[in-house]
Amino acid sequence: MLFITQLIYIIKGQESIFHEFEEIAIPTIAKYNGKLLLRLRPTAESCIESSMERPYEVHLVEFETMQDFEDFKLDENRKKFLHLKEQSIKASILIQGSKL
Repeated sequence: MLFITQLIYIIKGQESIFHEFEEIAIPTIAKYNGKLLLRLRPTAESCIESSMERPYEVHLVEFETMQDFEDFKLDENRKKFLHLKEQSIKASILIQGSKL
């Protein structure tokens, strides 16, 4: 199993554009043997300690293989909507891991 954690930072005022992209991207995960395990929108109150900017959302996704993840990224339908991602996300951090 491959685990991907993504910290997503949104351009202020582009939240609805981001949500529009997520309506396409999130259901596509399952098409490639993936599963959205966790989707968080952290608040100032829920953050105990931080030395970095708080992300708009945090996603934890599981794929059976690295190839499944690569195939997800290359999905033709998802690629048609990447302009929404580019318009709404100022930065993201992708962390790859495995279960210990």
